[in-house]
Amino acid sequence: MRRTAAVVAVSGVLLAGWTVLRAQTAASVAPGQPEIMPALLEEVRGLRAALEQMGSAGPRVQLALGRLQLQEQRLNAAIKRLDETHSRVAEVQRQHADLQQQVDSLERSLKEGFRGPATGEGPPREEIEQVLLVRRRELSRIATEVQRLMTEESSLANEVTSEQGRWTEFNHRLEDLERALRPLKY
Repeated sequence: MRRTAAVVAVSGVLLAGWTVLRAQTAASVAPGQPEIMPALLEEVRGLRAALEQMGSAGPRVQLALGRLQLQEQRLNAAIKRLDETHSRVAEVQRQHADLQQQVDSLERSLKEGFRGPATGEGPPREEIEQVLLVRRRELSRIATEVQRLMTEESSLANEVTSEQGRWTEFNHRLEDLERALRPLKY
């Protein structure tokens, strides 16, 4: 019985203290002023949301950065292939021009009244015609190669443009993430 009385007494004291504390809290809030607890609760929710955003942003930033780096590698590889093809086109065009000069020279020789071996001046006409035929075939082959390389160069230029567009897109994503991670100003 004594125990029950003690428990009732302690409970009464606690209830009375709680009632007094509640009354003091209610009295400290002026009319028209919001209660502190809902404001604190709202602030805690905002902090939780910010922490969750920061926690998920790290992996997103790393993933976007990794993709940007891969895209830079792809872009650099495409640019390198384009440069190599451009150099190859220039080289083959030089070969074509040199061969065209040889063909033109041989044709001029034949047209300008070639003097054959009877006069002792130069190789026989048949030999020049044979060389000319071989050079024309080679010229045709090189012209085809020039066209193929120019088509490849054009295709690679389009690929570089496409890769640059992708790189720009990834870069914009990183900038968007950066803006999202900027601290809020109060």
